[in-house]
Amino acid sequence: MGSRAHDIDLVVELSGAGRDALPRAFPEAEFYLPPPEVVLVESSREGRGHFNIIHCPSGLKADIYLVGDDELHAWAFRNARHYSVGKLEVRVAPPEYVIVRKLEFYREGGSHKHLRDIRSMLSLSAELIDTPVLEDWVQRRGLNEPWAEARNA
Repeated sequence: MGSRAHDIDLVVELSGAGRDALPRAFPEAEFYLPPPEVVLVESSREGRGHFNIIHCPSGLKADIYLVGDDELHAWAFRNARHYSVGKLEVRVAPPEYVIVRKLEFYREGGSHKHLRDIRSMLSLSAELIDTPVLEDWVQRRGLNEPWAEARNA
């Protein structure tokens, strides 16, 4: 049996009204949602606010990355991928963004989970990744060493 992804990465612009609507959109009976004060702190960060929403019955996890003032976040928001799910149109973070963020998280915390995630993305979705764009962001963010480690491991 093949492995299947259990998470999705989303770049979100979240206003006060959006924060207030989260508990109604993701009811506690079905979803883990961080406490409102955590969402407020994360949405107040200038750079990289982040939190998770987990669908308890399925284990599906959404990594929510907030736009903030970060140049990479703004790029990801402008270049989000558009998909239709039934009648719903969703915008998903570009894979280049997710890889760059995972490289940053790896550099900051050393968790090899991020490198495994990157290798999986490169293996399963190579045709969706714009390598020159990715390598430009890797260079700009000073991530050459973790990028080489991710590709060569």
